[in-house]
Amino acid sequence: MGGSGSKTKGYWPFAGSGSVDGDPTKEGVDEQSLARLRSFQRATPFVFTRQSSLYFDEDGDLAHEFYEETVVTKNGRKRAKLKKIQKNLIPQGTIKLEHPCIHVDFPVVLCEV
Repeated sequence: MGGSGSKTKGYWPFAGSGSVDGDPTKEGVDEQSLARLRSFQRATPFVFTRQSSLYFDEDGDLAHEFYEETVVTKNGRKRAKLKKIQKNLIPQGTIKLEHPCIHVDFPVVLCEV
């Protein structure tokens, strides 16, 4: 469980600047690194939305998983089984967080003083 970091290099503006000491005027710094440094000032370490893990079914009910009860006859005995429904489910989508969270790739250690 838990969040995962960004999967591609350079996706998050805090993930490396391309220069050793952070000075964008040094030689060997490409345009992408400079753009990343400029966007650093506008970047926020907070996350305000996330993808929901809930789904809507055909009736409009909202849940993580849906099951259907089926009756199976085996050796003259009736048994009820639950069959997982995986078709015709619509993801809830992006939801707004009640309280902002800190992004998992934020490079600063937070501690109480």
